[in-house]
Amino acid sequence: MEQHKTLQFEGHTIHYRDEGRENTSVVVLLHGYLQNLDVWSSYTLSYMHELRVITIDLPGHGYTDTCASTHTMEYMARVVKAVLDNAGVFSCVMVGHSMGGYVSLAFAEAYPYMLKGMALLSSHAMCDDEARRSMRREAVRELSTSKANYIISFVQSLFDNRSRQHLGDEIQSLKDMSLETKQEGAIACMLGMMDRVDRISVLQRFDKPIYFVYGKNDTRIAVEMGLSQALEAQNAEILLLSDVAHMPHIEAREYLKPRLLNFIEMCYGR
Repeated sequence: MEQHKTLQFEGHTIHYRDEGRENTSVVVLLHGYLQNLDVWSSYTLSYMHELRVITIDLPGHGYTDTCASTHTMEYMARVVKAVLDNAGVFSCVMVGHSMGGYVSLAFAEAYPYMLKGMALLSSHAMCDDEARRSMRREAVRELSTSKANYIISFVQSLFDNRSRQHLGDEIQSLKDMSLETKQEGAIACMLGMMDRVDRISVLQRFDKPIYFVYGKNDTRIAVEMGLSQALEAQNAEILLLSDVAHMPHIEAREYLKPRLLNFIEMCYGR
């Protein structure tokens, strides 16, 4: 099964892919800021023989419309719910990278009954402090005046120095992908991340498995924060990756793929 689909949600077009085996375990992969569903292509190719894999262009990214001046995490979670309803999916394991993790947590708060488990890659449940909010306001100004320069610098900063040396082609591809993001979509999602609420209580209430994946050299999320998040969860597992920064699904792809698959199968009792 390989299907590129769209749906209309509150007057806007949402683009997603629904691939792999029918009538089996479902994994939903949510990309990070300035990426799109194509960032998961390698995972889909690996998993589609075992699982049903749904990937989504979140609002303002890829082929999905920019839907508002601010894309809140709650709104994007409702978009994900609409996609799953349209696909006839009643339960899944959700994997979210960075911003996709924020959306996953908002989804877990609103629709916990739909989740068999959740994996958070380079993401966390805390809201922005004032220093981070100030950085996001500055990012909005840069996106408004020099989108390309901001994006090129931003994408480069997501990778560890060693990754930059041997993943040059992949980093360039990610830059090209990110540059396709419309200015208004990039700003709407940045504002949504800036305004997101604290969801530590979601971690505390969530009674299904959670897999936390962090790069030890991530300059955006300290390892200590990741460890503290896991301590809040009822049923948590942590993977800490050496020589990896904010992009474990790319920097450690071949190492992460089978471990993430094992987690998904464990959530389904396989």
